[in-house]
Amino acid sequence: MGKVLKCRDVGVNCDFEAHGETADEILRKAAEHAKTCHVGTKITPELEQKIRASIKDEGGSCCGH
Repeated sequence: MGKVLKCRDVGVNCDFEAHGETADEILRKAAEHAKTCHVGTKITPELEQKIRASIKDEGGSCCGH
């Protein structure tokens, strides 16, 4: 099962979604997206932690079943 990160889940008003097999792959995609669409955003250790916490398994139900 793949993983997904939505900018909105990190608190950003943006429709971008990063899909990948691993959290590291999604982090790379998110960092590239931030460079082009959220200019000036730095991926601090705190932001990286928030991003990692927002990565979800794709296809999971909303209530974890």
